[in-house]
Amino acid sequence: MIAKIEAGTRRLDALELARLSSALGVPLSHLLSQPATVVSRRAEIADDTATDAARQSYRLEAALATWLSDVRQLIELGELTPHAPERYPHAVENAETARDAARWARNRLTLGIDPVSSLMSACQGLGQLVAVVHTPGDGASMVDDGVAVAVVSGQGDPGRRRATAAHELGHLIIGDEYSADLGIHTSRAERESVIDAFAAELLLPLDAVLRSRSGSGESTRGILVTLAATYWTSWSLTVRQAVEAGIADKETAKDLRRRNPTRAELMEAVGWAPQPDLEGVRVPPSYAHAVLQAWRNSKITSSRAVELMRGQIVESDLPPREEADLAP
Repeated sequence: MIAKIEAGTRRLDALELARLSSALGVPLSHLLSQPATVVSRRAEIADDTATDAARQSYRLEAALATWLSDVRQLIELGELTPHAPERYPHAVENAETARDAARWARNRLTLGIDPVSSLMSACQGLGQLVAVVHTPGDGASMVDDGVAVAVVSGQGDPGRRRATAAHELGHLIIGDEYSADLGIHTSRAERESVIDAFAAELLLPLDAVLRSRSGSGESTRGILVTLAATYWTSWSLTVRQAVEAGIADKETAKDLRRRNPTRAELMEAVGWAPQPDLEGVRVPPSYAHAVLQAWRNSKITSSRAVELMRGQIVESDLPPREEADLAP
């Protein structure tokens, strides 16, 4: 029966389609829409589609397509006007120029070398709307007819989620993975490593690493623990930036990677543990506002509003809706 369905020789009724949607763990709308032609993923998809990695990629792409559809609904209802996607105006050919692109993005956000307190708001400001999804994996992003969207899996730790969001923003700012700036002979792994350099510099600027060492009597590890807590970065990314800044050599980095800081160390460093960014908040602020406005204007039902908010609210969180005055 499945073989006939795949071959197009057997038709499906609505009930069967709903059962397939449930069994595959993808939204019904995903089975009824055309797939995206260009999608950027943090993890490389395997040739064997039966692997867990391939299944995760498929589900992430399904979540991405659903997120794009939800964003487009609010745009069509006249409640959401996203920022136009921004692009770095110069060619990015290697990790160093990728870091230049990250500095440019920070300047656009008027951050200087300060921490990015909310990756979701930063991405929104540069034209990419990010949603946190329950799907396993890392993240995926795309630009469709001028609308840039990305999804980040909420199953990783906070540092991993932030790194993934920054990585997907890099695909937007630098260009998609088919950009010619990196050269036609560049492998996908090399391209992704360039995007990773962008993400690392966006989250933890090298200038901030260098400044933290200036006049400090702390050990290298103590400095990096403070940086990880202040900038809400993963330990691996923090150590990587320390090597790039020249305050740790490769041998020291190996030792540091084996000694992850504990929650108590992070709290002691700055008084609180890294903020769980992209956890409690699952959709961008402008999108959340648009959902509430659409609901207030009776353009969507309460259940649809909750669905669009992706678990950030429940129906009882919605305020009382003002009924329009009836004409006498």
